[in-house]
Amino acid sequence: MPELTQSVTALIDEFAKLPGIGRKSAERLAYHVLRMHRAEALSLAAAIRNVKENVRYCRTCYNLAEEEECTICCDARRERELLCVVEQPRDLMVLEQSGSYRGLYHVLLGRIAPLEGVDPEQLTIDALLGRVRDGSFKEIIMATNPTVEGDGTALHISNLLAEFPVRITRLARGITTGSVLEFANKEILADALSGRQEF
Repeated sequence: MPELTQSVTALIDEFAKLPGIGRKSAERLAYHVLRMHRAEALSLAAAIRNVKENVRYCRTCYNLAEEEECTICCDARRERELLCVVEQPRDLMVLEQSGSYRGLYHVLLGRIAPLEGVDPEQLTIDALLGRVRDGSFKEIIMATNPTVEGDGTALHISNLLAEFPVRITRLARGITTGSVLEFANKEILADALSGRQEF
C-alpha cells in the first residue's frame, strides 16, 4: 500500500487533533485542502495565523478581542447596571445573537469541574468579584449552562456575591437541564432572558 507524503500525513495528524474530528474526517479535510485553489488554502492558513497572533481576551470581561477591550465593553450604549456571567465566549455570542440583552458580560473561561481538574481558581471568578466590587451593577445574571457543573459554578459564584448589594438572577428554565447554550435557538434564549428568576 502506497504511503502518504510526510506533509499530507502531518496535515491529517493536525486535523485529527481537533475536537470531534476522527481520523477519517481528518483525511477528508486534508484531501479537501489539497483540492482547494492555492489562494484559498493560503487564505485559510493566514486566517488561522491571524487568529493566533491577534486575538486575545478582553482585559475587562474576558471576551475575545483584538484590542485591549472588546467591542461590547467599549460600547457606551450598553446597560452598565446589568452583568451577565457566561462560561465561554461562544455562549456570549449566542446570547448576543438573540438580540434580547443589552448589558455587559463576564466570561468565566470554563466552569468548575473537580472531576476534570478545573477548580474555581482556574476561572476568572476573582476578576468578576473585583468588577462587582468596583462597579455599579444592580443585577448579576448567572447564565452558566444548565448542567451539573454549570449550576454548581453559578451556586459557588452566587455565594461569593452574597455580600454585595446586587440582585442575583438565573436564566429561566426555558433552556432544558443538560443542554448547552451554544445549541439553543434565539426564541428559547429570549424567553430564558426575559423570564429570569432570583437565584
